[in-house]
Amino acid sequence: MSTVEYEIKNTAELRHAEDALRMAELEGMRPLPRISIHAFCESEELQRTMERCGNDRRMAKVSLRVTSGGIAAAANMFAGAPTPNLIILETRATSASLLSELAPLASVCDPSTKVIIVGYHNDISLYRELIRNGISEYMVQPVGMADLMTALAAIFIDPDAEPLGRSIAFIGAKGGVGSSTIAHNCAFGISRLFSTETILADLDLPYGTANIDFDQDPTQGIAEAVYAPERLDEVFLDRLLTKCSEHLSLLAAPSILDRSYDFEGQAFQPVLDVLQRSAPVTVLDVPHAWSEWTRSVLGSVDEVVICASPDLANLRNTKNMMDALRKMRPNDKPPHLILNQVGMPKRPEITPSDFCEPLETDPIAIIPFDINLFGTAANSGRMISEMDAKSPTAETFSQLAHIVTGRIAVKKAKKGGLLGLLKRK
Repeated sequence: MSTVEYEIKNTAELRHAEDALRMAELEGMRPLPRISIHAFCESEELQRTMERCGNDRRMAKVSLRVTSGGIAAAANMFAGAPTPNLIILETRATSASLLSELAPLASVCDPSTKVIIVGYHNDISLYRELIRNGISEYMVQPVGMADLMTALAAIFIDPDAEPLGRSIAFIGAKGGVGSSTIAHNCAFGISRLFSTETILADLDLPYGTANIDFDQDPTQGIAEAVYAPERLDEVFLDRLLTKCSEHLSLLAAPSILDRSYDFEGQAFQPVLDVLQRSAPVTVLDVPHAWSEWTRSVLGSVDEVVICASPDLANLRNTKNMMDALRKMRPNDKPPHLILNQVGMPKRPEITPSDFCEPLETDPIAIIPFDINLFGTAANSGRMISEMDAKSPTAETFSQLAHIVTGRIAVKKAKKGGLLGLLKRK
């Protein structure tokens, strides 16, 4: 055996030993949450590595897609499609040209999207520049399965990392104003429009209607999570969820009166913590009540949406709720307002402009009263966009999905993904 052959053999054996060691370290790695990953591979080696990752048990909840191509292919694809939670890009670009090649992708990439670049140049200056511009990780080929899995864990499982999920709470200013219906349609729209894994949690344990609206009859749900916080983790939560559509899961309420549902102030906090670690978006259907636990939920979520009908009682309640929430959340933007059931025949109403003037806010949506559309959808266990995708109301729910997830006000989104490159443009 020649000296060169001997060195190659030793190098291969050393790399195999290092891979085995890394794989052993992954044994204790928790499963990845419900995220979407799209990998763009220029080499067959990386494609095979991604396929190995996709078959790993820790990726069971991950929606993985692998495409041949590099940065240009990604920019072209996402010019007309929503970006996933993570993009993996393989590129042979030089250190001098890589940032400029990323610019077209930066212009179409959602700021919340994370990015891993797999390159061929071991350049510490380039690494620092990419990290400074919002790239989550830069890895140099050859990259093994253990390397990628470790990087994914650092981004989405690391306890010091930002919470994965965005939580949005819907609550009615008065009973019967359709807050639950709006919450359910928004959750469905978010999951469908953006292909984003979404969890809808029905917090109205005695009277929740999410199971009816989605034509589901789960045997377990949120009650098991609330009453057994010591058992609650991502694995236990996964057993309690019911699949409603490709990207939407339901944490259903029992909707039975076999006990009283009195909760301490922080009763739902463990559930919210696990939900935020489990999916990019959580929609909370909060019942019309004002107690310690509802105050705690509304005080801890990322977005609050108040739904109201245009009458005097709703105006009074909305004003009181907004004032209270502004005090509870002094460093957050005010709650969103949705006016629902507008234009009900023979009902005296306050005009939207007169309703909103004392609130010092504008509604993000005004939904007209349409008993046939909403009634038929409710009785058939379907969402509005499934009943009539071209209706103005379906378009309103589409706009709401963009607003409550922050996809319209992009400049206000949290730092992440290619935000640094967007700022440089």
